[in-house]
Amino acid sequence: MSPVLISRSADLSRLRADGYDITTEDAFLIVRDVPYLDANRDVVRGSLVKALTLSGDVTDYQNDHTIYLAGPKPHNAEGQPLERLINTSVQQEILTGVVVDHMLSNKPPTGYVDYYDLVTTYVALLAKHVHAVDISVTARTHPLVMAEEDDDSPFLYADTASGRAGITAINAKVLGHRIAVVGLGGTGAYILDLIAKSPVAEVHLFDGDILMQHNAFRYPGAIPIDVVAAKPLKANYFAEHYSAFRRGVIAHPEYVDESNVAQLASMDFVFLAIDDNPSRALIAARLDAADRPYIDVGMGLYLTNGTIGGQLRTASALPGKRDHLWDDRRRLPIRGTADELYGRNVQIVDLNALNAALAVNRWKRYVGIYADTSGEHHSVFTVDGNHIINEDF
Repeated sequence: MSPVLISRSADLSRLRADGYDITTEDAFLIVRDVPYLDANRDVVRGSLVKALTLSGDVTDYQNDHTIYLAGPKPHNAEGQPLERLINTSVQQEILTGVVVDHMLSNKPPTGYVDYYDLVTTYVALLAKHVHAVDISVTARTHPLVMAEEDDDSPFLYADTASGRAGITAINAKVLGHRIAVVGLGGTGAYILDLIAKSPVAEVHLFDGDILMQHNAFRYPGAIPIDVVAAKPLKANYFAEHYSAFRRGVIAHPEYVDESNVAQLASMDFVFLAIDDNPSRALIAARLDAADRPYIDVGMGLYLTNGTIGGQLRTASALPGKRDHLWDDRRRLPIRGTADELYGRNVQIVDLNALNAALAVNRWKRYVGIYADTSGEHHSVFTVDGNHIINEDF
């Protein structure tokens, strides 16, 4: 019950996002690591336990203002028991393995709004006496929250960032999605890094290259020297690296060609971050034929008078809008052996990251995570003027 009940209940999700150590067991809320003072004015930590009323699989607070405390009797900074807060002191096992010692009772004139309001009020009533002794003590311990087996999240530990921001339901729009990243150069690696933080089910990595020393200077994070020396295949390295964080990152250590391009047609979305124009043409044509959505990115950078100039390109092909890639606008570089400017190989990590961020932003607008009032299908960022030009609506 715990992960579903907490994630679907706004008040419990808010407690978790604020850093309280909470779990639910058999329709009881347990808040651990709550600090208060004992008879010796020492800081101790107990647990608040509250029976929950539910409506289906979400909380439905019904005005019961009491809560149980497991631990020694609470006292104030003068060493006196909090008699006005303690209703009764009777030890009882209310759940298997959960023994409580006191029932606390505090009823504000207007009552409590929900379980978040109730818990934080009781925590504050206990903490005000602790703060007379040590102002730094808090119940907001931000414990590690593991993902549960019955959770549909791909992450190995719970996404408390989305809960903290109140956007769990919005991010859930991509649950179950299968994403492909073709090309793991600097931009492709950053696309992976950004996508990996979303709850998509799978991220498929297509690249036949070996990770070389120069790649380390254009990748997210820090590549250990032993990895650089070992020269692993890029796809294998990233699949293993992200397995410490999430499930579903799948390596395809191979280039995409006629023999395997059909695999991309089964994806919910494809990111193309390659500089080989014939491969780009092949993949785009097959994805268009299968009516699959994709985004193609590219960088055109050059040296000029001791500085770097150029453009970052983001072109999307979505159901109902593909003509701009193939007509006279030529939004998709398919002629020659490489994207002309990109092929000059002036690559800067921050621009790789920006190119990736622009592509992921467009994907998130397509799937409905971000609002989209423009609906452009081609954009160009100019380095020298800090301009973004949107086209092909």
